[in-house]
Amino acid sequence: MRELAETQLVNVNLADFIKDQILFFIGGLLVILAGLYALIFYKPLKKYQVFFASFVFTLFIFIYFKAKAYYVIGLYPIYLAFGAVFLSEVLNDGWKRYLKPVFIVIPILLFIPMYDIAFPNKSPEYIVAHSEKYQKLGMLRWEDGKDHQIPQDFADMLGWKELARKTDSLYALLPNQKETIVICDNYGQAGAINYYSKKGIKAVSFNADYVNWFNLKIQYKNLIRVKEFDETNEELKETGPYFEKAFIGGQITNQYAREYGTTIFVFTNAKIDINKRLEQEIKEEKNYKR
Repeated sequence: MRELAETQLVNVNLADFIKDQILFFIGGLLVILAGLYALIFYKPLKKYQVFFASFVFTLFIFIYFKAKAYYVIGLYPIYLAFGAVFLSEVLNDGWKRYLKPVFIVIPILLFIPMYDIAFPNKSPEYIVAHSEKYQKLGMLRWEDGKDHQIPQDFADMLGWKELARKTDSLYALLPNQKETIVICDNYGQAGAINYYSKKGIKAVSFNADYVNWFNLKIQYKNLIRVKEFDETNEELKETGPYFEKAFIGGQITNQYAREYGTTIFVFTNAKIDINKRLEQEIKEEKNYKR
């Protein structure tokens, strides 16, 4: 959270946060509002009023700490359920029963424009060529507060297979693969390699929960290090002396990928006990998190 506050959350503003809450569930917005209304005024649901208070309190906490808009997504499904129960009762009698199809048609109609612009079904080249409509909706604004060529969510999805493929090819060149550890800068890189690897690589990272996944029962001799582009300048100089051989094995070359320029370093035949160094760094990372 400390790192997020310094690098990403500082660019969160209230207007965008509120706007995104509406857009995330725009197809079911009426149902959510009906659920919140019912928790206060609909007698059969009044015993669940604590859920209304929970909604307000939780939303306030996220706003106060400048959370990203999508952090709140998990809050809403329960209120869709309350709203659905309420509407299923009140729309049963008289003219109100004719409103039932409306609540079915609205999500379908709203999905059409959403499908056209909010889903990753267009190529990066198309988005760049039609950037104006994406920019108007604020979709090109990333968490760094700047506009980029394509939406951040789309850019996050690019480069994963390329990274795994190139890591696999470098891993296959090493004679003692079982004594090779793959360490990434972040959980996204590690997850991409682990999912798309054809060589059964189990990449790890000092980032997030991956810090608990190191298998130190293996005495490592080689290191494949995946570094973000802005972190690559000193890697050979800093880590190279601890190995007999060090070189750059490849980079992510997709210009639209958020991980563009991410570099894969290969270090072979360690001169030191890698495991002791890893134990020390893992301990420091865990102490830092505390």
